[in-house]
Amino acid sequence: MISLATYNDHASIIDVWEKSVRSTHHFLPENYLQEIKALLPWILPNVKVYVWRDADGKVKGFTGVAAQKMEMLFIHPDSMGNGVGTQLANFCIHSLGVDEVDVNEQNEQAVGFYSQLGYELIGRQEVDSLGRPFPILHMRFTGRTNTATKDKSEKSKKRQASMIK
Repeated sequence: MISLATYNDHASIIDVWEKSVRSTHHFLPENYLQEIKALLPWILPNVKVYVWRDADGKVKGFTGVAAQKMEMLFIHPDSMGNGVGTQLANFCIHSLGVDEVDVNEQNEQAVGFYSQLGYELIGRQEVDSLGRPFPILHMRFTGRTNTATKDKSEKSKKRQASMIK
């Protein structure tokens, strides 16, 4: 299910990126989202991108890595919560030896996700990589999980399950 992306995957990757960002990055203004999207065709060739495909071969998530850092991890909204992000993150950690990630501070869902996986905060900067006022948290994988986040996540899963019944 996880494979190295090719140039032919770029349109699908950008589509997943946009849908994921619209679903999780509510704090980004539309013009900034479009500015970043326009940069992706130049960014993607500069990182090693791995895609997660469903049984039909459709890209449902991807990660981009450079050196020891996970530069991006985005999941199509219809695949969020199904383990795709966890599989990609674990692939980066255990197969590629990648142990660092930067995450937007305002993306609380992502901060919780990485904490639950065993990432810990190692630094913070006030602006993102384009100098905009969207603080970035620097995190490193330690393997120690945040039990408060895990407990909160388990309670949320139980609450959702009870709503479905």
